[in-house]
Amino acid sequence: MKLSVLIPVYNEQTSVETIVRRVTAMDLASVATPVELELIAVDDCSTDGTQAILDRLHGAPAEVPGAGPQSGRTGGPDTVGALRVIRHPVNRGKGAAIQTALAAATGDFVIIQDADFEYDPADIPRLLAPVVSGKTAVVYGARPLDGSGGRWLLDFGNRALTWVTNVIYGTRLHDMETCYKLLPTALLRSFRLECLRFDMEPEITAKVVRSGYRIIEVPIDYRPRTGGKKLSARKDGLPALQALVRYRTWRPTETVATIPTTDHATARG
Repeated sequence: MKLSVLIPVYNEQTSVETIVRRVTAMDLASVATPVELELIAVDDCSTDGTQAILDRLHGAPAEVPGAGPQSGRTGGPDTVGALRVIRHPVNRGKGAAIQTALAAATGDFVIIQDADFEYDPADIPRLLAPVVSGKTAVVYGARPLDGSGGRWLLDFGNRALTWVTNVIYGTRLHDMETCYKLLPTALLRSFRLECLRFDMEPEITAKVVRSGYRIIEVPIDYRPRTGGKKLSARKDGLPALQALVRYRTWRPTETVATIPTTDHATARG
């Protein structure tokens, strides 16, 4: 199995190197199959020191979207061999960064990893387990959403959006908005993602369910960000709700024949 970890990045100079190294250092020995890693970081036109950090880890200047891997990467103690870096010339949003990373991915499965410290890459092997065992093709990492770290308003919004998802789509999800969504690369590409900001999360969930795939949720650790949060309950909550309504009649236009479909039910791992 090859796993592509998609890392959208915007102004994360204090955390991006640590996150990249945590992804490469995660313990995959517990996964009952060999896993090859590919990291694709998309710098969404950062204005701080993120660009220089990623260039150093990459060992070469960043790729231009759609241009393919750079030649002439330098070696050295800081270079991360499995890392590719792509840079947007203008800031386009998290959803757009994920679309760019997805287009470049070569893995069998993809998972999204934020570049701050909220999600711990050490949890990723636990998300892989239900896929490797054949229980499902789609796994979400579910956060507690208990208001810890003073996030009462954001967690309430996440619970409300999850409740709306369950009502509209007949699911039993605990955390629809989670960043940790693990699914087959071919399936995610078949969705032809449209949303450019955080409304991409409900778009993915709606299209997973409308395509007939079972979502298993695995509880994960979560460390809420205490400052500089890019998600806004006001600016992103309404678009997320609109996306849930908009995609309720969406139908897949192509079949990914190599991926088994199951019912729409969700289950806790």
